[in-house]
Amino acid sequence: MCTPSKHRKECYSSSVCHPRKKEPALTSVNQPLLDTLPPDEVDVLIQRAEEAEVDEMWSYVGKKREPRWLWPAIDHHTGKVLAYVFGRRQDEVFLRLKALLEPFGITRYHTDYWGAYTRHLHPDEHNPGKRNTQKIERKHLTLRTRIKRLTRKTICYSRSTQMHDIVIGLFVNRYEFGLPV
Repeated sequence: MCTPSKHRKECYSSSVCHPRKKEPALTSVNQPLLDTLPPDEVDVLIQRAEEAEVDEMWSYVGKKREPRWLWPAIDHHTGKVLAYVFGRRQDEVFLRLKALLEPFGITRYHTDYWGAYTRHLHPDEHNPGKRNTQKIERKHLTLRTRIKRLTRKTICYSRSTQMHDIVIGLFVNRYEFGLPV
């Protein structure tokens, strides 16, 4: 374990200080939730996850001029994280998240009024507004509290995009997906 009393070189050789080794084990979809869906009961269980809350969360890598966005999607009824992606605040990143959500059978998206949602979601499946995004906003506050790299005023930040995504991905995989990473 890496402790402040150890020499700096010892810390860099420790696997605890090198989350890059765990990068191949990360997944952006809550596979354990999908695996609990037996084939003969898929229709019934997917009904529970037919509504999702989608939002984007700002952080930065290196400088505040280099923003990095975390795009999580949660089940509107249970609050479980269904999938997440990292990227800029652009339409392509939302489309990647939407593709990850296809196995869940989402028929209704609760979002804010940002343009990518209105451009890529049919009006019948899109419900913009703050009223139905309270759970995901609460999830953002929890993440900002537990992962200091996501707080707005901090001395703890990532210097590389890869490490930023790995550290947050490890947290989501462990505490939201329940994976032993």
